[in-house]
Amino acid sequence: MARRGRRGRSGAALVIAMGTLAAACAAPGSDNPQPQATASSPVSSAPTCGTEPITMSGYFETGFPLPKALTAEFTKQHPNVTWNLREDQFAVITQNAPRVLADNPPDLMRLPQVSELVKDNLLKNLDGYATAFGWDEWPASQLEQLRLGQGGRPRGEGSLYALGLNSSMTGVFYNKELAAKIGMSAPPTTLAEFDEVLEKAKKADITPIVQFNGGATGGLAFPLQNLMASYGPAGPINDWIFQKPGASIDTPSNLQAVQHLERWIKAGYFQKDVNAVDYATMMSRFIDGQGLFMFNGDWESGNLDKQMPGNVGFSLMPPAQQGGKLAAMSAPLTFGIAANAKNADCAAFFLDWVATDKQARTIGVEVGGSRPMGPADAYMPDVASDQVTASTLAAGADIAEDNGAMDFIANATGAIYAKSWTPQLQKLVGGEQTPQELLKTVQADYAAQVEGN
Repeated sequence: MARRGRRGRSGAALVIAMGTLAAACAAPGSDNPQPQATASSPVSSAPTCGTEPITMSGYFETGFPLPKALTAEFTKQHPNVTWNLREDQFAVITQNAPRVLADNPPDLMRLPQVSELVKDNLLKNLDGYATAFGWDEWPASQLEQLRLGQGGRPRGEGSLYALGLNSSMTGVFYNKELAAKIGMSAPPTTLAEFDEVLEKAKKADITPIVQFNGGATGGLAFPLQNLMASYGPAGPINDWIFQKPGASIDTPSNLQAVQHLERWIKAGYFQKDVNAVDYATMMSRFIDGQGLFMFNGDWESGNLDKQMPGNVGFSLMPPAQQGGKLAAMSAPLTFGIAANAKNADCAAFFLDWVATDKQARTIGVEVGGSRPMGPADAYMPDVASDQVTASTLAAGADIAEDNGAMDFIANATGAIYAKSWTPQLQKLVGGEQTPQELLKTVQADYAAQVEGN
């Protein structure tokens, strides 16, 4: 989550001493570790995982099959590499990230918000690897969200500190059979039409939206940010997420979005127990046919094609005005290498393999449901037109055309999701918070967190 549902100031590079890599990552036949890639001392040739046995440590997000599918395929192709994997929910990873990276640094880790991690010198600077592997030759927009300035801010420029297994995107999944029952033959093209469909579903005793909002991860942030995209441009939201000076989430268009979300809540368009529903329960209910719509990400496309073949559609959130620009949460499924990772070269080799290997890219599409990162002309597998994966891939092209990609509002600071968005959205559901005060509170929390860092 991002999808969902998920995170002294250094110079532009983290200069790690030579010799910190395990000999297993050295070039075959070499007695010495390979030079460490840094911005100030890039490697002269791309590193590999060598041929000696290596056990890679990974800290991944539970419930998402793509990373494990990729590590399994990697071991098939590179039998000397095995994996020791730990998994936690995204909210737990967000809370644990600084301690894990400092005390037990994994070779590869699913990352929450990265600004504080860069500030605290906990992530490896990947500029040298980018040069060695040619990542700098990929479309610049793929890496923009993973670049950070000196000391961890602003985001969107500076050195590279992470890479994505793919470029994930959120939107609206819908159950085709339930849609047909209320006469919905195609996705709504305006927000008003979307509201009309929600009301028709409710009158037909169909839960309009099945969503999660329980525990430490406020899933109503998904429909909220989609509503923000309907009412206003993506640029100011990205500025806020990237911690650019003067940026605010408390804007007139975002207030309209929260007010619209509140109307949905009061109209009963979400299931009554939404504040008690976690992500896994939401998925099982949607797959079970218990709701018309679900706000979620394309990382579930492959799963839904298997669980509900031919019965799932996907669309981007429609704009408030007919013909308005489209925008969506669209960000890399972010992974990074700990600053003191034992097998950093092998981890970087794996990240490059994910983006360039034909079978890895096929897994990225079929299991991950979205376009892998990598060169603009990289291999893409064929996808049947009746699969929801085809719809999510097409939607990604539409977002690119409208320049409407946003990072997730939960990624603005390391604590903003668990400590601000989640409790405030839960209070909104409970009638204990107003739209105006919700945005003011989140902005105040954000300002305090940014200032404190």
